[in-house]
Amino acid sequence: MTSRTRDHKGRPVVAVTGLGLVTSLGAGKHTSWARLVTGQSGVKSITRFPTDGLKTTIAGTVDDMDVAPYSAHDLAIRMAEAAAAEAIAQARIGRPLHFPGPLIVATPPSEFEWPHLRAMHGVPGGEGLDGYARMLANARTRAFDDLARHIRFAAISDRLKAAFGTQGEPLSICTACASGATTIQLGLEAIRRGDTEAALCVGADATVHPEGLIRFSLLSALSTANDEPTKASKPFSKGRDGFVMAEGAGALVLESYDAARARGARILAIVRGCGEKADEHHRTRSRPDGAAVIGAIRKTLDDAGVHPDEIDYVNAHGTSTPENDRMEYFALGAVMGDRLRNVPVSSNKSMIGHTLIAAGSVEAVFSVLTIESAKLPPTINYDPDPELPLDVVPDPGRESPVATVLSNSFGFGGQNVCVVFSAEPA
Repeated sequence: MTSRTRDHKGRPVVAVTGLGLVTSLGAGKHTSWARLVTGQSGVKSITRFPTDGLKTTIAGTVDDMDVAPYSAHDLAIRMAEAAAAEAIAQARIGRPLHFPGPLIVATPPSEFEWPHLRAMHGVPGGEGLDGYARMLANARTRAFDDLARHIRFAAISDRLKAAFGTQGEPLSICTACASGATTIQLGLEAIRRGDTEAALCVGADATVHPEGLIRFSLLSALSTANDEPTKASKPFSKGRDGFVMAEGAGALVLESYDAARARGARILAIVRGCGEKADEHHRTRSRPDGAAVIGAIRKTLDDAGVHPDEIDYVNAHGTSTPENDRMEYFALGAVMGDRLRNVPVSSNKSMIGHTLIAAGSVEAVFSVLTIESAKLPPTINYDPDPELPLDVVPDPGRESPVATVLSNSFGFGGQNVCVVFSAEPA
């Protein structure tokens, strides 16, 4: 950086001043972090609904937030609210019902869940109509108006805006499994432009339901290692067979460095830069030459003004699917060259599963905690794949000072976003 308050392009430096987290390891960043760095797994057999006939019967579910009757939408809101409240409380910013900046939320696609469709289809009086027409006729009775929140894309962000009094129209985005990282990118850019001095960035996802499991099973993306749930997610290992779906939420308060220092806020980390690059090759597979993934990492380092040799640690996307892990290794090698063998890499998904839309937010929180604590979380279940010669941090983790972290997020549909965090400059 050219100065403490301006980056290498003369833009305002952006700080992280608040973190919030909900994962399958527990609610609250301290709980999740303590379990993560000791190699505990939140992956378990699903008990929320019958799994008879499903190929995958395990997930990283959040079971200690009671939502009755259960719905993925309502659980996502509960988790998002908890994470956002924790982040705001740590940042000590604003006042009750008045967060002094915009809200940017990574939210799952909005849709009815199967129990809702079954209820609407099953109302007497629609006999004689075919399935969809019958469902619509029943919906027009207005007996199901309370379900509207499930199909409004902005429902989660509207709820958070009301709860925390964020400023302006909240922004809801969905860039697949890069969504959480996209919220950080948009918050960073808004502060750099001078549009605001603070932003609340939140990602949440609760897609562990029968339809979600079936969808990803049809893509052959999920692990079927059901017998030993805690050993199912094994990123970068030989024998990896897919990712484990999970629930979670992450939240970060971003502020201009000047504004944060002026009010005496504690600086947790600096958002050095973000970059994104799309890949039009396939709905689920990256271009074989890795151009988009490589491009996203390079754009991020350029935006951050960071040379590849300055990266101390990589918080990998590391899904545990054969192709994604191979592509991430290939892309990191293309950018870092031979040095990659000596750069520690962790995949939090080995313990919490893949939180999908929320992954970029959750792993950003873990990245900042890595800088704060100088503890590199392990990748449990690691059995080295000789074709991916990485310095994967094995269980029980590693203590090491970290000044700069690269956090990767690569989504289906070719949506790739990376973020570089660093410690506050001395």
